[in-house]
Amino acid sequence: MSDFYDALETRDPAAREAALMAALPGVVAQAQAHSSAAAELLAGVDPREVSSREALARLPVLRKSELLQRQRERRHGDPFGGFSAIGWTGLPRPRGARRVFQSPGPLYEPEGTAPDWWRTARALYAAGFRSGDLLHNSFSYHLTPAGSIMECGAHALGCAVFAGGVGNTELQLQAIAELRPQGYVGTPSFLKILLERAAEQDLPLPGFGKALVSGEACPPSLQAFFAGRGVQAYQCYATADLGLIAYETPARQGLVVDEGVIVEIVQPGTGEPVAEGEIGEVVVTTLNPDYPLIRFGTGDLSAVLPGRCPSGRSNVRLRGWLGRADQATKVRGMFVHPGQLAQLAQRHPGLGRLRLVVSGEPAAERLLLRAEAQEQGEGLAQQLAASVREVTKLRAEVELCAPGSLPNDGKVIEDGRRYD
Repeated sequence: MSDFYDALETRDPAAREAALMAALPGVVAQAQAHSSAAAELLAGVDPREVSSREALARLPVLRKSELLQRQRERRHGDPFGGFSAIGWTGLPRPRGARRVFQSPGPLYEPEGTAPDWWRTARALYAAGFRSGDLLHNSFSYHLTPAGSIMECGAHALGCAVFAGGVGNTELQLQAIAELRPQGYVGTPSFLKILLERAAEQDLPLPGFGKALVSGEACPPSLQAFFAGRGVQAYQCYATADLGLIAYETPARQGLVVDEGVIVEIVQPGTGEPVAEGEIGEVVVTTLNPDYPLIRFGTGDLSAVLPGRCPSGRSNVRLRGWLGRADQATKVRGMFVHPGQLAQLAQRHPGLGRLRLVVSGEPAAERLLLRAEAQEQGEGLAQQLAASVREVTKLRAEVELCAPGSLPNDGKVIEDGRRYD
């Protein structure tokens, strides 16, 4: 039996990149033709010219807040705000939807009819699931798409599914003991509860040996806890908007990017790609024609790991979740956000990393702009202080730092205020 879900996972990286870039113009054209929101956002863009990462990086980043705003504005005519290319009777796109979900906001997400619409079979396979297995699914089937995201992938893989959903711990534990599934999908915290409860009751769980977890952090210590109880747990990174983005392999060295998306790591607030290894926001373009999200900003921070995965998969790897890119904070009644730091960088070319440090107590905050610069003169510091006031309407001190001295952690606003 192969260690890989398909040949795409081990293809030459150059061949993969060529295939993705060859598909990109068609993705943009499809979005413009069948998604009225994308047509507005990409007005004037010639899809034939979007055939490289450089061209892709010139397109605007779509924020979830913008997606939600457009849905709210158009809710009575189109609950998807013009982003979906599928729907049902009465909508601009009257066919193609199999299910629809509601995430907090409320934000509506469609599901189409294609097999493995969310592309999670690949992650399940890497976690050890195989055709014929019974999978215990403890993700929610109610309102949000998490349960369906995993179930679609399981069915595409040939697995049977027990639709456990969330809660009802004792009933779910009874089902695991009696149905004897080969593995679990759900949050790591609920898997921990199930295993601890089984131990308390001295309840054997024969054959229950693998898991794909998501929705929460699963650090090595928790993976070791699971392994100590006979369960090998792997992580995947997926969202209700995009489906699978990346997944863990038996190598346990980062998360391998899925074959059906184009991932960029960009500077928070600017949308400009960072150098390989630098921490930035994960921005994803999906190749899904039913819900064509182009340069969708996840709001998550991560970085690309160098080299290939030891498992033999050749796609790029992410370090995993490293925090949130939206570092906006309120200072003296004024919001300060990463985009304003990007404006400072544009005003003063040649600067390296920037970090605005907020300290002190609420209503008596101190702002300090730390800026990497070759030039260390007082004149530059004064110019930067003036720019901070013009851009943020707040006064700040300036500290010039040596190039490369600020942390590579993706953070541009550091809130160190005391609230005690």
